[in-house]
Formats: sequence, C-alpha cells, structure tokens
Amino acid sequence: MDHIDGIHRYRSIWISDIHLGTRGCKAEFLLDFLRHTDSEFLYLVGDIVDGWRLRKSWYWVQSHNDVIQKILRKARKGTKVFYIPGNHDEWLRNWVDVQLGGVELVQDALHVTADGRRLLVLHGDDFDGIVRYAKWLALLGDGAYELSLKLNHYYNLARRHFGYPYWSLSAYLKSKVKNAVQFVSDYADAIVAEARRRHVDGVVCGHIHQAEIRTIGGVLYCNDGDWVESCSALVEHFDGRLEIVRWVELNALDPLRPAARAEGAFEPAA
Repeated sequence: MDHIDGIHRYRSIWISDIHLGTRGCKAEFLLDFLRHTDSEFLYLVGDIVDGWRLRKSWYWVQSHNDVIQKILRKARKGTKVFYIPGNHDEWLRNWVDVQLGGVELVQDALHVTADGRRLLVLHGDDFDGIVRYAKWLALLGDGAYELSLKLNHYYNLARRHFGYPYWSLSAYLKSKVKNAVQFVSDYADAIVAEARRRHVDGVVCGHIHQAEIRTIGGVLYCNDGDWVESCSALVEHFDGRLEIVRWVELNALDPLRPAARAEGAFEPAA
C-alpha cells in the first residue's frame, strides 16, 4: 500500500453489502472510505442497492447518490470497476456482460493477485440454502435483521449515556447463537467447495456480513464484510498481500454519528 496526500492506494479493493436504500446503510462512512482510497481494481460484490427494502418503502438520501457518483467517477478516471449483483439487487443479473457508466456488470469474476493467486469473486447467495430454496424465510429474516439494527441503535445511545462503548447486538448473536455459527461455517464450506470445483486458489465473497480471511482445506476464503455494521473492505496490497480494513476502527469514527470524522484520524502509517 502507498500513502500519498492522505490517500491509501491499493492494487485491488472488494466491497459488498452496502444496502443503499436502507436506513441501516452507512453510506457516509463508505463515502469517506472511497474518498481516501484508490485502487487499480474495484469489485462491488453484490447487495449494493437493496431492492428488497426499496420495494417495501422508499428511502433514498443524498449520501446514497453520492456513493454511486463517487464510484462512477472512479471508473471514469481509470479504475477497473466490476459489479457482481447479489440477491438484494438480483434484477441486475438480467444485465450481466453489459457496461454501464464504465462499470462492468458480471455474474462473477476471476481475479489474479500480484503474486499469482487465482481468486473467484462472487456474492455468495447461491450457496445460502435459505435464499435459494425458501426465499420467504430469507425475506422474514431480512425484516428481523432490520429490527435488530434499530434496537441496536437505541441500545447504544443508552450505553453511551452511561459511559459504555459501542456494542453490536447482531454481531453478538451471530457469534453466540449455535445455529447462526453453524450457518456461517456451512456457508464458507460450500463456497470453498465451489472454488475447488473451478480449480482456483481462493474465493472472495460477501452476503453474510462477516468479514474474515482464513484457509479452509488449502483454499483461501475471504469475506469482505458489509457497510451496515462492520464497515469493512477486503484490500490487496501491491505485493499481493490481502487484508481486511475495518474503516470505523481504523479511523476512530463514531458509529452513531456517520458524518463525524475524529480529530487527527487517518494519519499516515509509520
């Protein structure tokens, strides 16, 4: 990574699960990330716009426009931008292999890292049995997730009043509830099996809002997280090294005040 004039430069960036069109979307944080990073490749790994939520009720603010405009501006300036639709923006799958505003819509992608590793890039919903075979249950779960985000917001306002730090309810439930933990494990195993089938070295995905990098049976599994809670991205340095960047933690941003940037945040690395 190069750091020049307050801009972090990477070879590649993967982001997903932004969910523009929802109140839970941290568009201001993502816009801050996009303004302070640059890359040769930018992969949008699905659920960028939340069509499920927009069909129920319309919510679209200026910061959501700003994110789209910033991505299009990067494409115009030479960043190779690929958009892989997910289940929440699945209508775009009818337009794969079309280029829109310099952004290439693709079903999935093959990325070769600087050190020669071949990575399959896909959203991942095809490997979620609930989404594939019981969409009504997925829609019900989406509503429950939205409710947990609202409860989490007010709960953290109360925690702050009493001097406690920010705490994520949904992240806690994912880590502690046995079925949720098993789901994440099964999901990763299914994705890795697809990577093996396609004879690649690893896979990059999103969908489950849980950022991590790990090796499963000799196959590299990378999940870039989301921009609803973790505000994370997967990045590739110019030597091919991969890293999860957690933007809120890195810049000491306030999760309850998306527009506020901490004093002295984003200083150059020593």
